[in-house]
Amino acid sequence: MTVKRKIDKGIILAAGDGDRLGELTDNCPKVLLPVQEDIPLIKYPIEAMVAAGVNEIMIVVGYLGNKVKQELDNGSQFGARLQYTSNPDYLGGNAISVHKARDWARGESVILCMGDHLIERELVKRLLEDSEAANETLCVDYTPAQYHEVAEATKVALDGTGCIEDIGKDLVCWDALDTGVFLLTDNFFEALDELIKKYGINVEISDVVRFLISQGYCFDTCDSSGCFWLDVDTEEDLNMVRV
Repeated sequence: MTVKRKIDKGIILAAGDGDRLGELTDNCPKVLLPVQEDIPLIKYPIEAMVAAGVNEIMIVVGYLGNKVKQELDNGSQFGARLQYTSNPDYLGGNAISVHKARDWARGESVILCMGDHLIERELVKRLLEDSEAANETLCVDYTPAQYHEVAEATKVALDGTGCIEDIGKDLVCWDALDTGVFLLTDNFFEALDELIKKYGINVEISDVVRFLISQGYCFDTCDSSGCFWLDVDTEEDLNMVRV
């Protein structure tokens, strides 16, 4: 498959403290926990971006951020060019980490991934192959697997055109799950600016999506059903992928 849309920049969120993993993250950032031998969680989103031609990557660090920088260095081991920015407010909403990369993005479209999500390379490629993905787009999964914790997942309700109608963990009626892989334009960052002015550091990515929808904006989706992805939140999640 040929990537139709060229995006050079990506953002990976790696600031959280991974408190649900208990002692495993006392001295190790969640994104550096090994999945297979010495392969850390964050390697998967990095390699998925690089495979799709997204080589300029900003890693947003926070908890034990220096360890992330030391481990990943400049990214040459992945064929990427990594840069870092710090989010000291990592206990706030996850959209604050996105905001820390705003100046670096400089109005360009970017791919956003979560540093603690295992994703296969095909997922980001599929997003960039989607000819409809010109505006804000979220990769969604219509056929979640048994290993997906639906109760804990962020759910997405769609309208008749495939745009997001609502998003959140508590949705009763929904169509797909949020995989954590986005295409963002400056529209997202402008909306995020407004929400931060109003709510401070308590802003989640889903809040920004809902705000854009409320303003009449069509937040598109890309069908990534069949691609492997997993949000690693607990030791049980980690042990499952280590099998």
